[in-house]
Amino acid sequence: QVQFVESGGGLVQTGDSLRLSCVASNDADINYATGWFRQAPGKDREFVAAIRWSGANKYYADSVRGRFTISKDHKKNTVYLQMNNLKPEDTALYFCGADKSGRGTGRYEDWGQGTRVIVSS
Repeated sequence: QVQFVESGGGLVQTGDSLRLSCVASNDADINYATGWFRQAPGKDREFVAAIRWSGANKYYADSVRGRFTISKDHKKNTVYLQMNNLKPEDTALYFCGADKSGRGTGRYEDWGQGTRVIVSS
């Protein structure tokens, strides 16, 4: 099982930037991929970005590609989501999970509690 703790959310204005952090505790002994997801009130969960264990392979939703960047720091057991040029449509609860297949495009589980991002216009 992987435990995630997300942080870094906040209230910002259109065009601002935020960096989200996802600190992991890995007891699964699996080189999992980490994915960032988001969910707005009344909306379904939406994939945002993912990164493989090695950090070499990254995946982005079309809605955030070019604005968001996912990265990881192995020493800190942390995956980051740098969000630039934020839009009101980015407002959501952001949380991360583990793809234990390691691909980054598989099934996610072990969800964290999330961190709130609000972008005002």
